[in-house]
Amino acid sequence: METKQYILSPKEAYEAAQKWRVVKRSVDARQRELKVHLTVLTDEKGRPIAKDAPIPLYEPPVFQDVRHAKQSVVIIGCGPAGLFAALTLLEHGIKPIIYERGKEVSERKKDIALLNRNEGLNPESNYCFGEGGAGTFSDGKLFSRSKKRGNMQRVMELFHYFGAPDTVLYEAHAHIGSDKLPGIIKRMRECIIEHGGEIHFETKIESLKNLTAKRSNSEAVCALSAEGGLSLATPTILAIGHSAHDTYRMLADEGVAIETKGFAMGVRIEHPQALINRLMYFKGRNIDISGPRYTETINYVGNASYSMVTQVDGRGVYSFCMCPGGHIVPAGSSAESCVVNGMSASHRNSPFANSGMVVQINPEDIDGSDPLKGLLYQEALERMSYSEAGPTATQSSIAPAQRMKDFVEGKASKDLPACSYLPGVVPSRLDEWLPAHIGKRLQQGFRDFDKKYPGFLTNEAVIVGVESRSSSAVRIIRDPESLESISTPGLYPCGEGAGYAGGITSSALDGINAALKIAERQ
Repeated sequence: METKQYILSPKEAYEAAQKWRVVKRSVDARQRELKVHLTVLTDEKGRPIAKDAPIPLYEPPVFQDVRHAKQSVVIIGCGPAGLFAALTLLEHGIKPIIYERGKEVSERKKDIALLNRNEGLNPESNYCFGEGGAGTFSDGKLFSRSKKRGNMQRVMELFHYFGAPDTVLYEAHAHIGSDKLPGIIKRMRECIIEHGGEIHFETKIESLKNLTAKRSNSEAVCALSAEGGLSLATPTILAIGHSAHDTYRMLADEGVAIETKGFAMGVRIEHPQALINRLMYFKGRNIDISGPRYTETINYVGNASYSMVTQVDGRGVYSFCMCPGGHIVPAGSSAESCVVNGMSASHRNSPFANSGMVVQINPEDIDGSDPLKGLLYQEALERMSYSEAGPTATQSSIAPAQRMKDFVEGKASKDLPACSYLPGVVPSRLDEWLPAHIGKRLQQGFRDFDKKYPGFLTNEAVIVGVESRSSSAVRIIRDPESLESISTPGLYPCGEGAGYAGGITSSALDGINAALKIAERQ
């Protein structure tokens, strides 16, 4: 089969996608008029192939029954790295046994609802912990800048196999949505169990020595196997998320090789989505947002996103996890800390657009020789954010916030614009209490972004503190070839929590790679 690329108007591209087999689609907003680049499958005469043509989209996976498999692999963590590792092991006839500190996705939803209503944080079941990992309820973007880590397309195919829409196979910036992703994660779990794998929820690993764990409904420490416990003679994939701070401490105490790595911290910023649409799609030109030209564009290509990056005093300042038509959510995992993140549902139809805006932090930028110093720095700023929300934040997820232009100009915000953050925001002088090497760089970064997109710097936008979990501040050191811990034979650190990935797709791929390394050694 051959392919052919078309450059079309939004309406033309939408209509073509209803008829033809699309293999790649991207929106091009660089020119004065918005265009869509559409690549379609063609026959030997160069004619587009119909969307419903009986041509397989990809080779589906073949999972083996592993109830009586001779080999088992322990997986610690049920996020994308852990789940995709388990699915890969099933393809190779190896039994996966997953241990997840949080709850399964349906029960997890209930704890998140309580958190959004300021009715309490469950430290083991929240936006960070539970089935599917942090990505389950934080947008479901399937995008990675990595091109050298393996077969990223296979990650997309597996998501599609378990129920993601066809668009994940060809969109340049594919997206599932936090309303759809839980169902896909549930089907992955059902597949693992159906084929003989095991998943144990509400079970946190307390020690790598004999792999002991504690169940959340019991104070008793229990072995992970009725046969007397599993040791690291059993290959163990460590797929913890980047918020498992207590697990990092346990690993350090038990001699697992860990180092501080570069990370990023900042704020979450929110604009009216209509403003972002005007800046990105119409170059800031005044346009009637109720008029046919505007509404037709949005109907055919969806709400606009953006990607911002600049350098300030030798450090990167950039947008992260941009959520068009989304919401800001509370992403803390411990008491007396305030952390925010962003998400959007599949339709991305909220009137708000939010994004993390973070500053690059290198290990030399913070004091201390402790390999966990980056983690400690994250926690200190999260506690500061909590305290700056004031007495109203006690036992709640209320967050400190400031109008964007006030932040840049060093002014107090007497009031705040409408904001999607359900627990609520209160005015705060983020320009004063953020560490200078973060706050000052953000201020200049916002000025730089406004030069490229005049109107981006506005008091219609609000910044909310703090965005501190954009990436892990820790790397669990592994051999680059075997992917095995350099200090702990049999341990395979992978995914975002191990410091080797930066999102859903790259974490999933890292989990696949870890599972393949184990399978190769059998």
